[in-house]
Parts: sequence; C-alpha cells; structure tokens
Amino acid sequence: MPSYWILKTEPSAYSYGQLVRDRNTTWDGVKNPLALKHLRAMQPGDEVLIYHTGDERQCVGRARVTSASYPDPKRKDPKLAVVDLEAGAPLARSVTLAEIKADQSFGSLPLVRMPRLSVVPVTPAQWKRLLELAG
Repeated sequence: MPSYWILKTEPSAYSYGQLVRDRNTTWDGVKNPLALKHLRAMQPGDEVLIYHTGDERQCVGRARVTSASYPDPKRKDPKLAVVDLEAGAPLARSVTLAEIKADQSFGSLPLVRMPRLSVVPVTPAQWKRLLELAG
C-alpha cells in the first residue's frame, strides 16, 4: 500500500510546471532532519502532492515516487538523501493553505502544525480529503 506525502517547493526555484516539463526529477535540497527522515521513508509507488510555497501556498499537482531514497549525488554529506519523482496530473483545482487550515480533517497534518517542514506525511484519510477538495 502506498504512502502519501506533500513536498513543498518555492515555485521560483523549481515549480510543478517544471516537473511536468522535465517529466521526472531527483528531489533534492532537503536538509531538515525530520524532513530527511520522511524523505528516507519514501518508497517507489508512493503518491505525492506538490505544494508551492511563497505567495502561492497551495497544492498544485501530483507526482509519484519512482525510487527509494539514496545519498545525494551532488553533495559529499552522507546525511543528505534524495528520491526520484515522476510528474503526475495537475490538480483540477489547487487547494490553498487557507482551505487546509479551515478543514478539521487536517488538524494533525504537519503542513498546518509545522509549516517549515518541506516533506510532510499525509494519512490516507487526509489524502482522500485533499483530492476531494481538488475536485
């Protein structure tokens, strides 16, 4: 059974649109210890929502994990890890952080509780609700 995640990115650095154009990417740049723990837990087939930070603050599209985590090939720090992703479909309607915060289903979601965390685990019930909100 796949796990579900939200990956946060600043769209000016790497946007969901760029992932769609690239078709797949290596998700790197994660340095927070808890975010790295979550990244290392990812497995091929896990489902991901891409969340744009900054002025947008919204989930915009889907992706799928295509590799288990492995050491970041660009860095010499063995603590840093990456995963490979492939682009999925854009959401029919973006789901804003304001909508997520207003919905009781997301009271325990780390996106709400720990807003600086860049790799966020999502429960199956929360995943289902996010997709409902996205149409």
